[in-house]
Amino acid sequence: MQELNFPQYSFRFKNNQNKTAVFDKLRKKFVILTPEEWVRQNCVRFLTEEKDYPESLINVEKQLKLGDLVKRYDIVVFNRNGNIHLIVECKAPKIKVTQDTFDQIARYNLKLNATYLMVTNGINHYYCQMDYEAEKYNFLKEIPSFQKTE
Repeated sequence: MQELNFPQYSFRFKNNQNKTAVFDKLRKKFVILTPEEWVRQNCVRFLTEEKDYPESLINVEKQLKLGDLVKRYDIVVFNRNGNIHLIVECKAPKIKVTQDTFDQIARYNLKLNATYLMVTNGINHYYCQMDYEAEKYNFLKEIPSFQKTE
């Protein structure tokens, strides 16, 4: 797979019906390794290993109902009281992160009310903190570690 702008992590792979699969330690199963999944797996490792987010507070690939539409979010991290702390939107490395990407995560956040947003294609990472009073998001240089947000 393509080298990403994350630290190097080790993963378990296997071939499944002529497709490569990667072991997802959160879902505790092998999943087909697409370019977006590669970004998601690296991002989960980044959050757990570099930013100390507890695995038990992270959800991946869950359904979200927006009006009549059913969407899937990539990664959601909860805080210890069960509120949503962080939403991550992952794109394949060849997909440019655009305003449309931020609009997508903002629509998800209308329902989820996260404190932080992260958008990544594995190469470029963007971090925002929500300011609900001013109805905007403020860009950050990096996402805070879990302990700094408690």
